[in-house]
Amino acid sequence: MSWKSTFVVALAIGAPIAAMAAGITPPAVPSNLAVPPGSKAFAIGHAVGTQSNVCLPDGAGAKWVLFGPQATVFDEDGEQIMTHFLSPNPAEGNAARATWQHSSTTSAVWALKEEESDDPQFVAPGAIKWLRLRVVGSQEGTGSRDQLPKTTFIQRVNTSAGVAAAAECAVPEDVGKTTLVPYTADYVFYR
Repeated sequence: MSWKSTFVVALAIGAPIAAMAAGITPPAVPSNLAVPPGSKAFAIGHAVGTQSNVCLPDGAGAKWVLFGPQATVFDEDGEQIMTHFLSPNPAEGNAARATWQHSSTTSAVWALKEEESDDPQFVAPGAIKWLRLRVVGSQEGTGSRDQLPKTTFIQRVNTSAGVAAAAECAVPEDVGKTTLVPYTADYVFYR
């Protein structure tokens, strides 16, 4: 393979997130979701997927407990750039964490929720909360220009739907039920 072919392949592998790096303006967020000064947004992904819940005992009743998202993340042109799910983080002894895996380079980041907000000035009725997550693990991929492993914080914003119906998990007889609730969100990636 010539150096020109190698260069073209490297560009193609790094392009999905690199192409998103220019002109990122993160949306306004509640003050508790702000990232530390000096953090710079480098990508925004638009997720479409489900929030997976299981009904567990809660005192004399029951309540839904999230056991993970499953979403496809797209760029502004509608091209898939990542998959979002729950998986073991090797950097933390395989603790289950929210995960984003790049579609073409297979790089990944694992993140831990630090803050959340359901402030009605930002979060629509019936939508899952907005979040700020701190990256607690990363894995290099195959692309030399892949920026995902450099992520330090992720915000979940502009959410719609995703909240499980409380009435469907309220009494002990409901324990063990599961539900997949469709949702959409934007994920803002910072380095």
